[in-house]
Amino acid sequence: MYLTYPFVLSWSLLEAMSAGCGIVAGDTAPVREVIKHNETGLLVNFFDVSAIAEQVTSLLKSSAERQLLGEIAREFVIQQYALETICLSRQRLWVDIVGYR
Repeated sequence: MYLTYPFVLSWSLLEAMSAGCGIVAGDTAPVREVIKHNETGLLVNFFDVSAIAEQVTSLLKSSAERQLLGEIAREFVIQQYALETICLSRQRLWVDIVGYR
């Protein structure tokens, strides 16, 4: 479960995704950047306690769905945020652009 207030995206979500966790997350703009409903996780209204409980219960009952969501989430993070192939080269490019070298 990833419910955060005031609606920020943290590295802990990306780390959970990279570990292959099936995730139920609050449906907020920053979270939607990485969680696509029924693809990389499940989105739920942050303030709807019943819906949160229902989604978590549903995911706990279905190991196949948890596994599939986790696998897709892991692949998404690898493709978008892997240090060696994505993030490091983007950071180096940024440093070159701003002229800190």
